[in-house]
Amino acid sequence: MKVVVLTGAGISAESGVPTFRGSGGLWKSFRPEELATPEAFKSNPKLVWEWYLWRRSIIANAEPNAGHVGLVELEKRFGENFLLITQNVDGLHQKAGSKRVVELHGNIWRVRCLACKAVYYDYRLESDELPLKCDFCGGIIRPDVVWFGEALPEEALDTAYTWASSCQIFVSIGTSGTVYPAAELPHIAKIKGAKVIEINPEKTPISSIADDIIREPATKGVEKLLSIL
Repeated sequence: MKVVVLTGAGISAESGVPTFRGSGGLWKSFRPEELATPEAFKSNPKLVWEWYLWRRSIIANAEPNAGHVGLVELEKRFGENFLLITQNVDGLHQKAGSKRVVELHGNIWRVRCLACKAVYYDYRLESDELPLKCDFCGGIIRPDVVWFGEALPEEALDTAYTWASSCQIFVSIGTSGTVYPAAELPHIAKIKGAKVIEINPEKTPISSIADDIIREPATKGVEKLLSIL
């Protein structure tokens, strides 16, 4: 039996990582267009990097919660028949011990050079020189995350679609169900005959197609999921 889990900002919020939406979200002081687009980076890379280093400093102090840890256990149970797809860029799933992870929106700890195209991990939280420069060629680097107006990584998206189309159980955890193309995945799984389970304290567009709903935050919901799978 193949099991696919899709996670969104809700699971990370329980570890203290602010979300992009809602009160207290990361958009409180800036509009998304000012910070998270290729155009914004081109016009003011220093400002964008200041914001990303601030985000990194918050994430660096966050620890995986019971939801993250529970998904590691689920992976151990199903092995190669398990895939974790995340919309989050914080790396907390990997920090918890998850191995079979597809990052749809990239990783905040990874960078990409605009000059030599090198891609590598960079864990700096501050720098006297911004924007950050490439370790290999000295060119300007950017966070290896998907910004507004950019396509998702082709390989990651293809893998997500393939697994959503062929799994028997699809679990949505802490995602709003409104950010596409990720929001399409549970619907694809449902059409292909999979059982859809939602873990979310709030109703979402996914609720209408879910076979089972666990109205709990991820820290409690994943524990219940482990008891029924």
